[in-house]
Amino acid sequence: MPTIESLLGSAELPDSPSARLDAELLLAHVLGKPRSYLRTWPEREPDAAQCAAFAALLARRRGGEPVAYLLGQQGFWSLELEVAPHTLIPRPDTELLVETALALCPGGPARVLDLGTGSGAIALALASERPVWQLLGVDRVAEAVALAERNRARLQLGNARFVESRWFAALAGQRFAMIVGNPPYIAADDPHLAQGDVRFEPASALVAGADGLDDIRQIVAQAPEHLEPGGWLLLEHGYDQGAAVRALFAARGFTAVDSRRDLGGHERITLGRWKGESPRGEPHAE
Repeated sequence: MPTIESLLGSAELPDSPSARLDAELLLAHVLGKPRSYLRTWPEREPDAAQCAAFAALLARRRGGEPVAYLLGQQGFWSLELEVAPHTLIPRPDTELLVETALALCPGGPARVLDLGTGSGAIALALASERPVWQLLGVDRVAEAVALAERNRARLQLGNARFVESRWFAALAGQRFAMIVGNPPYIAADDPHLAQGDVRFEPASALVAGADGLDDIRQIVAQAPEHLEPGGWLLLEHGYDQGAAVRALFAARGFTAVDSRRDLGGHERITLGRWKGESPRGEPHAE
């Protein structure tokens, strides 16, 4: 029987930029062990069923399926989340949204809304860091809401909940201190949609019209109806959309509009503060 070392040495993933890591993650998953086990016991011989399962996963990975979907899980922030093909795979760039949200509201109780929650990544990361916050995550896909709830239950985060809603459709009369979201922002004709892992992710969570801004336009237009006076809106967007999104925020009446850059130096999120009226129609005074 082949050893762990020989299985990893012969694993061929020519189109993956992280071939060795992918192979290690898949083999550790099949063995039910951490990756450290592979380095500690390279001479161990997996049984025939494990070898076959590893070969099948490698074949699917060579076909382009994302490792996260093959494993059924993905790390985000400090959490390990269940993922599935009907939700986006949480990405490190989105952690900037979490960092910024935490910095804007450093303490005290607050109601926070996560739009298009998917696996629940953003809402659950915020809930884990701010136990006094109440997080509400919404998604139009019922399977995504169920997935986010499974993640919440496993992580035992009682200050988060998830409901089915197309953006604000099911939230009449509700207001929040902060609204965050990673909406679709890719243009329909973007060639990247036919490349890499995104080929396997749900198009409805990626594509937003001819210029990629359809959903962001809708959110920016409707968000003030659901923000408390002085509340914040934070949205992730494409690397080249910062100026356009700032213009949308400013045109709608948001103040303190700004964009923040990710680790690659690209403008990745835009934020703005709503200084409108209170729910009773009283001007907000700072």
